[in-house]
Amino acid sequence: MRRPLLTAVLAVVAVLGASACSSGSGPEAAPATGDARYVTAGKLTIATAEPAYSPWVENDDPASGEGFEAAVAYAVADRLGFARDDVVWTRTTFDEAIAPGPKDFDLNLQQFSITDERRNAVDFSTPYYETTQVAITVEGSPAASATTLADLKPLRIGAQTGTTSLDAVDASIAPDGGAQVFNTNDDAKLALQNGTIDALVVDLPTAFYLVGAELDGGTILGQLPDSAGGDQFGIVLEKDSPLTADVSAAVDALRADGTLDELARTWLGGEGAAPVLH
Repeated sequence: MRRPLLTAVLAVVAVLGASACSSGSGPEAAPATGDARYVTAGKLTIATAEPAYSPWVENDDPASGEGFEAAVAYAVADRLGFARDDVVWTRTTFDEAIAPGPKDFDLNLQQFSITDERRNAVDFSTPYYETTQVAITVEGSPAASATTLADLKPLRIGAQTGTTSLDAVDASIAPDGGAQVFNTNDDAKLALQNGTIDALVVDLPTAFYLVGAELDGGTILGQLPDSAGGDQFGIVLEKDSPLTADVSAAVDALRADGTLDELARTWLGGEGAAPVLH
């Protein structure tokens, strides 16, 4: 079951997507055909996760333009001067994308938090979204009655490896038994549902989706204070990419004209429903 807000806005998506993705709609748009800076001249190759989950990509189909990151990708492509048909999608794992070395994509969107450590290996655009980290659980879990960080400390707390969610577990909760680490949020979700862990930390939009559509009896416990107002998502590019400045300019333009806020409201909803844990 999809959370109600997403259901309510699906009808808006087609109109919004068409507006955000029509070729050459912004003053910054410029012809890109034949530009050797791109992996494939005349095409914009964009990577995302395998699989990619709602609300970032709907139905694991980024080419649909449905889902926050799919819609942002097409909006950026438009600003770079690419028609929708000139966007080519590919897939990478999270770790592959932020590892040092050459890339087979021009851009990669899969909730990459911008950190100084990652900047040593890849370039980031300016942020297209800012979020916080949230603890979630399910009915019947020992964490279900937790209302403070101290309540969570003796419990089994999970997070995806290599993410700022895992950093937030260590910084804000510091579980007595150490954080339980998983290769993907999907693995961690199954562990939570099966009772292998008591609570899971993810970014706020992912939390809304998991408790609303994926977990039986899922509930949001609250935001972690050390992450409040800070985690910023950026588009990943190859280190020292000649495209970074243009992509950042495209993101900045989309922020300035309100497109990013509109897409966030459409696909991610509000953030006022999760209290901050202390």
